[in-house]
Amino acid sequence: MNRTSEYGGNVMSTIEFPKLGIKFPIDNVAFKIFEIEIFWYGIIIAFAFLLAVILALKDSKKYNINQDNLIDVILYLTPASIIGARLYYVLFSWEDFEGNFLDIINTRKGGLAIYGGVIGALIAVYIFARIKKIKIFDLLDFAIPYLPLAQAIGRWGNFFNQEAYGVNTDLPWGMTGDRIKYELGLNNEGLRQMGIFVDPSKPVHPTFLYESLWDLGVFLILIWYRKRKKINGEVFFLYAILYGLGRAWIEGLRTDSLMAGNIRISQLLSVFLVIAFIIIFVVRRRKLAASKEAEPSQIGTSDYGNVLRALQEEENIDFGTNSSAPKNNSSDDEINEVNEVNEVNEVNDKKE
Repeated sequence: MNRTSEYGGNVMSTIEFPKLGIKFPIDNVAFKIFEIEIFWYGIIIAFAFLLAVILALKDSKKYNINQDNLIDVILYLTPASIIGARLYYVLFSWEDFEGNFLDIINTRKGGLAIYGGVIGALIAVYIFARIKKIKIFDLLDFAIPYLPLAQAIGRWGNFFNQEAYGVNTDLPWGMTGDRIKYELGLNNEGLRQMGIFVDPSKPVHPTFLYESLWDLGVFLILIWYRKRKKINGEVFFLYAILYGLGRAWIEGLRTDSLMAGNIRISQLLSVFLVIAFIIIFVVRRRKLAASKEAEPSQIGTSDYGNVLRALQEEENIDFGTNSSAPKNNSSDDEINEVNEVNEVNEVNDKKE
């Protein structure tokens, strides 16, 4: 499709994988409605979100999740995630928005950060859970696996926008494109000042693809682990660890990271999340193991201890090993009654 490009000149926009011999035209506009451009990015994000919601509603009954509550929390988190994603991006790109409020709210020009969206959604879920008096970890453990699935699909919106790419690579799947070349040439000096050296004429890492594949793997792991968790919250913790690991690596390859000086904000946040949630995961597991090994006398008189003691006594009763539990005397009573009758009969026989 020929059109005046926003990145300069009347050109045919293309994507190319030189070493694979693949080259094709691409346009980030899917179609127009009354001269309003509808972008592939928005369509893909909407599809990813809708698919995640449908799957969550479908599986909710298996995990005793109230569908009405699930729909309500979706209505809470949807605007919160969009606002969070935009604020995160604007905060760390403030020099591009300072003094221009209209650009801050104009998301059609791009600028949504997934970490901001996740933070906004978590705040909304927390508020909702407090209002409805729902255990937040029950809700998060059920719902969180669908997030990386939506992320995996949503990253293909970056492909149509020719964004979220990395530094140069000689790997067979290295990609390039008209917009990629133009933007790298335009920003080359600024990238050099940040210590990022890129040749605009050479292929770059398709980091959008790396993250898409990584997120798909995270989704499959979380779906598998959701049925095997030991403590509430573990599925959510595992998402933070796995996504953080992948994002920390992939962010180091990108040329469009949100920066604070020479520090990649999302990479730093990813490393922090990985460390923090590994510690939380391990500590909670150790506490669980210690509680299982503790004797009733060591448990104490807390409510939690009483629950553990009751469960242990029930288990002992099942196996007939609980000496402190009241015995079933029905059979003994019957034997005593028979003996008493026999004694009475013997006395009467002697009298006769």
